[in-house]
Amino acid sequence: MIKIIVHIYHCLHVRGGLGIRLELLEDVERYYENVFKNQDDWAKDQFRRFCHDLLSETDPFPCVLGVQGLKMGELEFTFVPKSDQNYEKLAGELSNYARTSRTYGRNTSFVAFFEPDEGVDSLEQYEKRFWNVLNQLHGFDNQPWPNDIPKHPDDALWEFSFMGEPMFVVCNTPAHQKRKSRHANTFMITFQPRWVFEDINGNTKRGRHIQDIVRSHLYSYDDVLPHPSLKWYGEKGSHEWKQYFFVRS
Repeated sequence: MIKIIVHIYHCLHVRGGLGIRLELLEDVERYYENVFKNQDDWAKDQFRRFCHDLLSETDPFPCVLGVQGLKMGELEFTFVPKSDQNYEKLAGELSNYARTSRTYGRNTSFVAFFEPDEGVDSLEQYEKRFWNVLNQLHGFDNQPWPNDIPKHPDDALWEFSFMGEPMFVVCNTPAHQKRKSRHANTFMITFQPRWVFEDINGNTKRGRHIQDIVRSHLYSYDDVLPHPSLKWYGEKGSHEWKQYFFVRS
């Protein structure tokens, strides 16, 4: 059963973590046609492009966790229209997800697509918008900051947290051209709970294996070398927030 909530402000929220499996492009076509049949064309188009990118067999997408999460139906999606500029409703969706994310599966993420805006087209503009979204979301967070997460970004262990849940955040934009792993056809932000990475780090066999796969795919997928900020959380010389938005295209 697919649970769909269409909000008054016309933001479509789709919970994918209910056992929906999208392993083939044909599955994607059937899924979005049924789910989005009454939605705006931009939402249908962005979801379709996203799924086609992640499920490509000829050009494997580097984020293997995201690909597996999509195939297993463990991702959650929301679509934010241009009319929603204060992101209060987005905060509500992310709040619900933060409370229930552990029920989705180990490869879960929350993916927010923003309606294309012709007035924003440069990396600098997208970067400013990205941090504005995080700042506004933080303003709606009514839970205490996690005790084990520093409160200042200068600390190497700082990371964005929401509703008491530390999260790794990734922004994709149309302005990222050469770094195709960060390209999207619209402004898009993905939130991954920190617990997803509990056994994925440089000290675990699984972590090193995933890192090898991701880096191998990055070399063939992107037209530039992997970004020097790509490090494990807590690794010496690492500030995870520098991975949120890459200022080099």
